Amino acid sequence: MKKQRSSIDGFIPRRSGDKLGDMHRGGVKSASTNLPENKPLHTKGDINTRHLGKQYANKSIGRSDIDESLRDIDDSEEPKKKLSRKQRRRIKKMSNKPHNRIRKFIKWFFITILVVALAIGGYTAYRFIAAGNNIFQGNIFDIFQSQPLKQDSNGRSNFLILGTSEDDPGHGGADLTDSMLVVSIDQKNKNIYMFSVPRDLYVEYGIGCVSGYAGKINAYFACSNDRDSTEAEQDRLSKTQKLVGDIFGLDIQYGVHVNHTVIKEAVDAVGGIDVDIQGSNGAPGVLDRNFDWRCNYTCYLVKYNNGINHLDGEHALYLSMARGDIAPTYGLANSNFDREKNQQKILVSLKNKAMTTGTLTNLDTVTKLIDSFGNNMRTNIKTNEIQTLMKVTSEVKSKDVHTLSLFGIDSSSVFTTGGYAGQSVVMPTAGIFDYSDIQTFIKKNLSSDPIAREAAPIVILNATGQSGFGQTKGDTLKKEGYNIALIDNAPDGTYGEVEIYQIGSGNSGTATKLAKKYGVTIKKTAPPLVVDGNIRFVIIYGASTTN
Repeated sequence: MKKQRSSIDGFIPRRSGDKLGDMHRGGVKSASTNLPENKPLHTKGDINTRHLGKQYANKSIGRSDIDESLRDIDDSEEPKKKLSRKQRRRIKKMSNKPHNRIRKFIKWFFITILVVALAIGGYTAYRFIAAGNNIFQGNIFDIFQSQPLKQDSNGRSNFLILGTSEDDPGHGGADLTDSMLVVSIDQKNKNIYMFSVPRDLYVEYGIGCVSGYAGKINAYFACSNDRDSTEAEQDRLSKTQKLVGDIFGLDIQYGVHVNHTVIKEAVDAVGGIDVDIQGSNGAPGVLDRNFDWRCNYTCYLVKYNNGINHLDGEHALYLSMARGDIAPTYGLANSNFDREKNQQKILVSLKNKAMTTGTLTNLDTVTKLIDSFGNNMRTNIKTNEIQTLMKVTSEVKSKDVHTLSLFGIDSSSVFTTGGYAGQSVVMPTAGIFDYSDIQTFIKKNLSSDPIAREAAPIVILNATGQSGFGQTKGDTLKKEGYNIALIDNAPDGTYGEVEIYQIGSGNSGTATKLAKKYGVTIKKTAPPLVVDGNIRFVIIYGASTTN
């Protein structure tokens, strides 16, 4: 059998004698009938043109020509660009770890929250700065500082709060300070004492006013100057602080002026307050119809049973003004004194509600408070003292907030009412313009000095035989804060230079001070004479004292 030659790489083996361009023989049609088209062929690096199918002398295809042709085919593909090591690592990372959509969502969610928080914070800061410039003294950006509050000799910071009603259209005497409240704060011991100044207290102005050089204390603020400017407002505050401070024996460092609107809006801003209302003289509650004309007498704006009552801003405002001066009424038998007690309760309740968790973190509440204070409050508190004031008041517990009554069982000798200069006024029990008992009462409650706080009544007896010696010693002790109840001559007898008798127990602070002052031992035996039951010490100056 004839051996077959297989084709290699697509080429048909060439028979012996065949040349490039010849037609293959054997089973193939004659070349003369089907010659290939004579197409030009350009050879690499050759300027001559060859024609496919045409024979050329001395020219044949060798192995090198085939290899070169195959190499040209491979080189026709565009070479791949080599990737850097960093690109290969990135491709590998992306191929091995799918894109995390949840992580991307969380990332953009927190970015959005941050942007919104910054926008809200910026808006609140803008509102605070705008309001702060109206309220406080100094650069508003000093709010980020924490300057200690000014203090008196007892370590207390004292504020005078004045309330007027110029924001109430048609209100008679709108520029009178019908609400006058002193608030005393101890930064170290974290306690607050407050008391109201009777609006009808008859005082000497020291300047000429419409009513003269003397009159009710509620007219002094507007009387001190009638100019309309920031400087005039500050002048009115400082002058009224001094007048009230001189009467009560206090160094009042700060003044605050508010109108009725701030009470209403502040109470509404915190969502209302709870007030323990108690009618005076055993009444079942409080009723005052003086404000019901606002609803054509179809409602009760001040009518409450004894106990805890929830008040919105409007009802808190009218309770703070109620004094039972128009019938029918009950539970306000002490008129202005009852009104002042209710004002103190409203203020304490507002402070407690404002300091509860969540109230001051509520944006709407804070914004409303800022707006209300900015429009309706003026003060001489410095901006760099605000943080300290807020911190101290927030740290004072409710049980450490005390109200002092200047009219009642415990202090009935401090104030009285009566007629003077043709009008019904409040005056000191000690006598018109005599504020000694009032100052003693205030020192007893606010002073850090045990002598003033105990206010132990002392009897001074003169055994020197020198006229007026006892009075001189009594006046000196009184200036030092001692409560001198009586000065008299001692019974006949022999006495040491100074003898001190203590009656009853307690009053350890006063006993210690007297023993140290005179260098003696306090006697617990009965003194050489009978004294009233309220006396706690008897001091006898003997004949040798004058030597």
